[in-house]
Amino acid sequence: MLDTTSNFVPVVRTRILVREVMNSPVITASADENIKEISDKMTSSRVGSVVITKDELPIGIVTDGDIVTKVVAKDVIPSKVNASDIMSTPVHMIESEREIIEAARVMRSSKIKRLGVSYKHNMVGIISISDILAITPELFDIISEKARIVTNAATREPSYLAGYCDQCNQWSDMLLEMDNKFICEECTTGKETAAEPEEEST
Repeated sequence: MLDTTSNFVPVVRTRILVREVMNSPVITASADENIKEISDKMTSSRVGSVVITKDELPIGIVTDGDIVTKVVAKDVIPSKVNASDIMSTPVHMIESEREIIEAARVMRSSKIKRLGVSYKHNMVGIISISDILAITPELFDIISEKARIVTNAATREPSYLAGYCDQCNQWSDMLLEMDNKFICEECTTGKETAAEPEEEST
């Protein structure tokens, strides 16, 4: 038998955080590693970028796009090019607790496809535009849910109470609180009617 008195309220998911979507751990390399070595790391780790670090701090990033446009397209031998020669710098960062929508805005405004993710000043992951596109259906669901909540709040039906009307002193199961008084539906309707202006006779 269902307990109709339960106060259970379902938790509504209304946002997705960067840390939920990011790729971790971060694949890193040094600035003097060549592009052949960088490409091998990308292939073995199945990632599209490698973060270039110095003293464990990110100083740049090499992406698969960089390799195609700056090495392959120019018919340069990958083993003859170092990461420092083609890396993009600086590495744009976003906090892990930020919402995914904010990450998308940063990428769009900075015209980049990847962001480093930081937590307590340490780089803990990478998030790409592909990661965001992969969860687009869930983002649509969240946006729809937010819109539904706002709509319901604006159109929520009044909550009725049972008791004696403060105006006519009659019992009613449909009392509404108005001006710190509990008024029955009949008195409420009469009050609204009385407040309507009379039509001018022509």
